[in-house]
Amino acid sequence: MEQPATAKWYDRREAVFIEFCIEDSKDVQVKFDKTKLDFRYIFIPNSVILLQESKHKRTDRSVFCCLRKAEPGKSWPRLTKEKTKLNWLSVDFNNWKDWEDDSDEDLSKSADSDDESKFS
Repeated sequence: MEQPATAKWYDRREAVFIEFCIEDSKDVQVKFDKTKLDFRYIFIPNSVILLQESKHKRTDRSVFCCLRKAEPGKSWPRLTKEKTKLNWLSVDFNNWKDWEDDSDEDLSKSADSDDESKFS
């Protein structure tokens, strides 16, 4: 029986970041669509992803995805279409930042840049 990978996510001004916790993964297939990320079919409500600027990186312990927002500055209050709690999906509170309350936009963009460095 297949089970979904556990995942953590967090929202930033320019992008949403998702980390799927999968050790020793092989043949990872990540497909970005305008309204979903095809990795266990996670649907993103009322939001659009910029396909060309979204990316993923595989490590020994996880697959880290960056979904570039088509509408920067619009928060995503949840990651899935359904409002129900999914036992495999959680918020990454270690990386979560309440960027909506920031009056200094440069600080938020620099935080996004720090997250982008994980793909280098």
